[in-house]
Amino acid sequence: MKKALIIGSTVVDVIVNLVDSLPRTGEDVHVRSQHMSLGGCAYNVSDSVRHFQVPYILFSPVGTGVYGYFVREELKKKGIVSPIPSPNMDNGCCYCFVEKSGERTFICYHGAEYLFQKDWFKRIDLEEIDSVYICGLEIEEVTGVNVVEFLEKNPQLTVFFAPGPRLTVIDQTLVNRIYNLSPILHLNETEALDASGKSTISEAGAYLYGKTHNTVIITLGEKGCYYFDGATEEIVPPVPTTQADTIGAGDSHIGSVIACLKKGDSLHDAIAKANRVSSAVVATPSAILPDEEFAKLDL
Repeated sequence: MKKALIIGSTVVDVIVNLVDSLPRTGEDVHVRSQHMSLGGCAYNVSDSVRHFQVPYILFSPVGTGVYGYFVREELKKKGIVSPIPSPNMDNGCCYCFVEKSGERTFICYHGAEYLFQKDWFKRIDLEEIDSVYICGLEIEEVTGVNVVEFLEKNPQLTVFFAPGPRLTVIDQTLVNRIYNLSPILHLNETEALDASGKSTISEAGAYLYGKTHNTVIITLGEKGCYYFDGATEEIVPPVPTTQADTIGAGDSHIGSVIACLKKGDSLHDAIAKANRVSSAVVATPSAILPDEEFAKLDL
């Protein structure tokens, strides 16, 4: 089996569990707890792919500074080495504020982990890979065009594009260039409605399919997951869970979809398994599902 190339960031998630909700301007609040963990969209996706024992390459720059040191040491413990040389620039972090309800708000400091130099892509052995994951955060940056150009030079690769909430602010020219590559799109309900300007999921799915001519996957939280592949339109049922926080739920979902499709599952079955994984992640106070918890899913 060829590898999936996971392009994007690895950061430190500073997870702050609030007593109640986000403070108002000028208000002083105490927190229930806080801790640091390895995160970032690309890392989260790669860890989901790893759970399914599907080969992958984490193509993620790791910068300097205290956060870069933390990321590098944590990746080393896991035996992960990115083929990208370490840039001489601070690594960033993500402050994840988790409210009592489990909903999260991100405040991000972007550093070296979001910037991709054109020469780095020459380090990729194209014979090793057949699919690529990209996120909207990297495309939005000034070097996002380098990622797009790499994909354009290699149209044989299957592209999975999870733009997140940034799809409406990324340079539309770059977005259209990605659409022309016929990526499999993965968004949540709010993102899909905002990006399409439509009022229903069905309308959004049809509109986005018209842009990419490939499968559109829209996660619906507790309502399950919708997909439209040009012929079939379906909502795959949710998996009930107790919500600890929603950090990493979307990343774990698309990572699971990538892995299951590569293993030969149908789109419906891949999404059904991804629903189970993301449900377990939501029940875990972290973006990453521990190996023992994944094993319990018996996928």
